[in-house]
Amino acid sequence: MSAPIESKLHHKMDRPDSDNLLDRTAQGVISAPLDRPEGPLKVTGRATYADEDHPDDIAHGVLARATIGRGWVVGMNTAEVRAMPGVLDVIRDPRLLRSPAQGQAARAPVQNPAEIFYVGQPVALVVAETLEQARHAAQAIRATYEAREPVALVDGQDYAAPPGKQASQGDLDAAMTDAAHRIDVTYTTPAMSHASMEPHAAVASWNGNRLTVRCSNQMLKHNVAELADSLGIRAKNVRILSQYVGGGFGSKLGISHESVAAAIAAKRLGRPVSVALHRRTVFEATMRRSETRQRVRLACGADGRLTGVGHEVWVSNLKGETFSEPVTQATPFTYAGENRVIGHHVARVNQTTAGSMRAPGEAVGVPIMECAMDELAEAAGIDPVELRILNVPDSDPSTGKDFSSNRLADCLRAGAEAFGWSQRRQPGQRREGEWLIGLGMASAVRVNMLEESEASVILLPDGTARVETDMTDIGTGSYAILTQIAAEALGLPMDRVTTVLGDSDLPPASGSGGSFGAASSGSAVMLAAQAIRMQLAKRLGCDEAELTLKDGAAIAGNRVTPLAEVLDGDTLKGNGLIQPGKAEKSTRQASWGAQFAEVAVSALTGEVRLRRLEATFACGRILNEKTARSQCLGGMTFGIGSALTEEVMNDPRDGHFVNRDMAEYHIPANLDVPAMTVTFLPDRDPYANPMQAKGIGELACCGTAGAIVNAIHNATGIRVRDFPVTVDKLLDRLP
Repeated sequence: MSAPIESKLHHKMDRPDSDNLLDRTAQGVISAPLDRPEGPLKVTGRATYADEDHPDDIAHGVLARATIGRGWVVGMNTAEVRAMPGVLDVIRDPRLLRSPAQGQAARAPVQNPAEIFYVGQPVALVVAETLEQARHAAQAIRATYEAREPVALVDGQDYAAPPGKQASQGDLDAAMTDAAHRIDVTYTTPAMSHASMEPHAAVASWNGNRLTVRCSNQMLKHNVAELADSLGIRAKNVRILSQYVGGGFGSKLGISHESVAAAIAAKRLGRPVSVALHRRTVFEATMRRSETRQRVRLACGADGRLTGVGHEVWVSNLKGETFSEPVTQATPFTYAGENRVIGHHVARVNQTTAGSMRAPGEAVGVPIMECAMDELAEAAGIDPVELRILNVPDSDPSTGKDFSSNRLADCLRAGAEAFGWSQRRQPGQRREGEWLIGLGMASAVRVNMLEESEASVILLPDGTARVETDMTDIGTGSYAILTQIAAEALGLPMDRVTTVLGDSDLPPASGSGGSFGAASSGSAVMLAAQAIRMQLAKRLGCDEAELTLKDGAAIAGNRVTPLAEVLDGDTLKGNGLIQPGKAEKSTRQASWGAQFAEVAVSALTGEVRLRRLEATFACGRILNEKTARSQCLGGMTFGIGSALTEEVMNDPRDGHFVNRDMAEYHIPANLDVPAMTVTFLPDRDPYANPMQAKGIGELACCGTAGAIVNAIHNATGIRVRDFPVTVDKLLDRLP
């Protein structure tokens, strides 16, 4: 095959999209609820995840971990453990102690080689011929320490120091004093764990100075830089493979201990090494979502219009980490109110790194604000939906920027009508036998982002195409969506397009995170395909806008020509690059939604049963209705866990995780999740990207917990301000 004829299309989002390519294509696969191309591989077990497809000579590594919350390692029985059956090496390397990277970082934090910051921190790697031998030997590791008193919990820390982030305008104190109606409440949410189905794992091998790691990661172009920095090697000598990722939710944005450990061991032993984390290690040593304490102050006039908004939060993280849960991310622009104080305080504790977890910020900030809005609605005697609609701002109150699109009021009205909100009664007024019935609602909002992303699309002489990018699929449908975009732009049936992902040697994509993955990587694929369209149009003597591609044929000037004939034996390659630009900076961009819940609470036991959960979303162009709905169902299930079950518990003496497995950390199971309804409003946002699509997966969990907790209040009259709402928080307060 001759070398491809290449062209490149680079687009910077400096102005709103006016081309509307996906509205003038003809194949009809975009937005359709199509199946995932890799689906059969996954359900039959043929999709290769991180710790599968082992080479014959592989060795297995298990991390030995610290048993104290703070101090230094001063000794270890390494000689004794090296003599155990099957043990190949006991590796004590300062690089093993580093915290997981957050993703989008060029380097991992460097820490004192022997210093311990939390219970469960890796202190050594035991490598053996079999996993069983390695696990047994790791359990035999005995470290001696010079211990210090850990800072186990946030409570009691001094927050008098200036907050890390704060924004204010007007005079909130005066607004609170002068308000016709006001609330001043404090809510708490617990630390949470990502609990991905696939634990963190890595298989590393070296070919000379070239390292290849098959692992479970979300953002490969950043992960390559992070791993190279952690190992002290050049990024060009690192290749990462993550073709299939069994869930990440933020815990796999950056590299973690297993990749570094496997790479170090493989280099020392001269053979491939697998390091797969035990579920307890995942809980204790990768990432957590920070607990939060949130003080919300709201003031409004007699007409219900907000005059003051206060949202001050307290979160925690490990010493030296720059990330902190951005709880107030949506507060500045969701509702009006000319007087406002938004504060952010960070405590340093001896617990594993607090990092991004699905919808960081809004997932814990929006539900609390929505509960507070419900409290204000009750104080003012105004319907909760109407209070929110009344306070949807015309522009971002904190910056004055126009919204690129704001469909919150539309979502609230459409959602209320579909749910039957008019049937809601006053708190505690509806009962069916022992069950108290309540309805609740909440707005949903999530910032929208675009990240730089690259992709290549190759159109082969036989009229088939291949998409190449290092984008990952973490269960979100990337294979399906990117295939659809290329198929639509090139006028090909889906089965004539192959998408190759998850290899860092391919063009660097945005990665999966922040709900920017589909929009960013998809825009790059669309641009690459558009570059090919331009080459085809030139061959046919027409403008690209006049070209129609459908079912493997080109239509121009009333003539239909098979693509194979247009190509005439040539291979065309398009390279697409999308970058954020002035359009993002000049407008406030967000995705919007409204969520409604019906609960039944037992008046005898306090058990909460979620009966209905319905949501209406506006999030730009829907790229695949089936995968989009699936993302929403997953996000809403996340919200159920946040409202009712999920909570990491720490021992107050040393901060260690008490419930560090799936038996004691309660994620929603089948019987906890009712039938859920998702409705998408027709929407476009030309400021977002050339496809006019927006992020969706994280949006769905942003309001869910608030709607459920508000429904519990409507059922019982009990206002619980400490998430999750477990039986013990209701039982002695039931009517």
